[in-house]
Amino acid sequence: MAASPALDADVEGFRMPAEWEPHEATWLGWPHNVTDWPGRFAPIPWAYGEIVRRLAEGEVVRIIVPSKVHEARARRILERVGAATARVEFFRWPTDRGWTRDFGPICVRREEPEAEIAIADFRFNGWAKYQDFRRDNQVPERVAKAFGLTLRRAVFKGRPVVLEGGAIDVDGRGTALSTEECLLDPFVQVRNPGFRRTDYEEVFLDALGAAHTIWLGRGIAGDDTHGHVDDLCRFVAPRTIVVGQEPDPRDVNHRPLAENRERLEGARLSDGSKPEVVELPMPAPLVFDGQRLPASYANFYVANAAVLVPTFNDPNDRVALGILAELVTDRPVVGIHAVELVWGLGTLHCLTQQQPRA
Repeated sequence: MAASPALDADVEGFRMPAEWEPHEATWLGWPHNVTDWPGRFAPIPWAYGEIVRRLAEGEVVRIIVPSKVHEARARRILERVGAATARVEFFRWPTDRGWTRDFGPICVRREEPEAEIAIADFRFNGWAKYQDFRRDNQVPERVAKAFGLTLRRAVFKGRPVVLEGGAIDVDGRGTALSTEECLLDPFVQVRNPGFRRTDYEEVFLDALGAAHTIWLGRGIAGDDTHGHVDDLCRFVAPRTIVVGQEPDPRDVNHRPLAENRERLEGARLSDGSKPEVVELPMPAPLVFDGQRLPASYANFYVANAAVLVPTFNDPNDRVALGILAELVTDRPVVGIHAVELVWGLGTLHCLTQQQPRA
């Protein structure tokens, strides 16, 4: 079947870089919606302060705030934690929530005829679950206008395509990871009604330069997004994939993670080669107010100066950090306390979105 164009402009030569490729900046939405962390909001801005401090060691941090008042509060926290504020830029734009991975600018890059960064503009619809998303959905267009970037709207057969950044992971060389639960479930949190596997694959090729997609099955327990891949499986190098594993057969995550591991054993990359698959442990079940939380070490973020990994006061924290440090040797692997963050049903990768360097 011939591929249908997924964008309203010629995108030949554009690709989404891997997260470990050099960044110009990281985008972050400063926390302001207390309903994201009901009853536990007070420590969240301080957790963000530590994240920004680490990010600013190697790149610009672009922070979206809803008002002058919120910016002043953020600046005070960043000064107190010792962040390099000269590398922090603020943008006063209205947003609904703070999960920048999912509504922020998904940037693509091409090298010829000259280096160019553009935005593959997918629609955001609140994970096909919540109603407060319209201001978040405007962020990619605001970024494009602020930096003079081409906005390439993702359209498939005349339909705007809904996609969150956490639903995909790429190696920058033509392979994408995603899950059937998130994108192909016909009944729960349906982003693009009627879309088939091949439809998404055509979109990923045209919009992200990913010629091949590895489809996993289900995501982890407690995931409010219904199966985002960045909570269970990630690229750490062009041929290396880490995947969460739960050895306890009584745990609800045991079977789906084992099945995903089996799928990866038979998977191929875009060039036909087999990836190296490395297992990451899972932390012990984390429950608050009777709710299982999506705690996962796979929700790490690869910044210029470090790999930031969520930690959960768990014995497996050290194991996960050690595994990632053996796989990523060109920058330090740093743990970030995320017990409070994950009450918002996401951690470090969910909060950040990279803008690649041209």
